[in-house]
Amino acid sequence: MDLEKIKTLLDFVGRSRISELTVSEAGTTVVIRNSSPTAETGHAPAVPSPASPVSAPAEPAGRNHEADKRLVRSALAGVLHQAASPGAAPLIALGDRVEAGQALCIVEAMKVFTTVSAPFGGTVKRIFFEDGQDVAFGDPIAEIV
Repeated sequence: MDLEKIKTLLDFVGRSRISELTVSEAGTTVVIRNSSPTAETGHAPAVPSPASPVSAPAEPAGRNHEADKRLVRSALAGVLHQAASPGAAPLIALGDRVEAGQALCIVEAMKVFTTVSAPFGGTVKRIFFEDGQDVAFGDPIAEIV
């Protein structure tokens, strides 16, 4: 793996909300861990930069904020995989008890595999995807209660 590709991956991880990225190519494996507050909490810092004012989008009528707090959403667009490797058991199933930080699924984007972890513990009430299904940024992945 060449140095430019590694620099690009470092930049990608630094700008994203993922906590860890593992990439293998031609017998070389690179593991990049992101220790920024964004990666650890799964949320962007609360203070917007002065150069980019933020305005809140209009909320749809009747939106259930409590239900939104239980949803785990995709942080990137790609193809969802239920298992860590082909032929392996799914990482979660309906009714499973999950802990904060536990892997729920994997999103593949441009041959980069990103693990989606539970931001909080609870029981898996709904799974919104099937193995191999495309997902967009912000799509719900699972509901944990």
